[in-house]
Amino acid sequence: MPSLTIKMTNTRSRFRGTAALAAAGALTLALSGCAKLHTTAPSSARGAAATAQARAAFGTADCRRAKCVALTFDAGPSEHSARLLDILKEKQVPATFFLLGRHHIDTYPELVKRMAAEGHEVASHTWTHRILTESTPDQIREELEHPNREIARLTGHRPTLMRPPQGRTDDTVHDICRELGMSEVLWSVTAKDYKTDDSDLITKRVLDQVSRDGIILLHDLYDGTVPAVPGIIDALKERGYVFVTVPQLLAPGKAVPGEVYR
Repeated sequence: MPSLTIKMTNTRSRFRGTAALAAAGALTLALSGCAKLHTTAPSSARGAAATAQARAAFGTADCRRAKCVALTFDAGPSEHSARLLDILKEKQVPATFFLLGRHHIDTYPELVKRMAAEGHEVASHTWTHRILTESTPDQIREELEHPNREIARLTGHRPTLMRPPQGRTDDTVHDICRELGMSEVLWSVTAKDYKTDDSDLITKRVLDQVSRDGIILLHDLYDGTVPAVPGIIDALKERGYVFVTVPQLLAPGKAVPGEVYR
């Protein structure tokens, strides 16, 4: 289907260009202490559950004891997602997918269904990748509600997790997420795969940064990322890591709407 190939190529180019230009400044703003952004670590979420009424399912591991790590993918589904799902199924690894709407959810609805059916966590990365801190409250709501509606229609489950584009968030975003029953999830490990298609380099960057309770950020729409995944999984398993979804990483705690986790 030549038209689809052209569409995906153009989408990757636009997304890569946006990410490459803004990523360094955005990550510094969103994730540095200077931004005064309060985030909750997975271990803190688990500890808070000792007195909480609601408890999440443990899933594949009890991360209070196991050395857990969460593999997360942004900006799909894409032309590479079917292969990625094959790899995850073969390796018996669950992942968390923060999905984009336009040109992604609406282009690959069957892959969204497959992600949910195979036990992965399906979450939101907004509809158009609009920077939420530069948007009006109504625009923020629509960026979050539109993918929620489509994901719920396709999977039967409304997302409760979102990842703000470029990690950029603020009090207005927190308040609207709280209103919509959503929690924000950032990351502690990034391969910066938006800057390279070198699968070996992507693997090295992940392995150099990862530690217990790590939340790994990758993008399955880039050509070098999915080929790196088997090596990342095998190496981390050899180090004793157990792969879980983000909700499993927080269990027996549960993500609180309006809170930010990293």
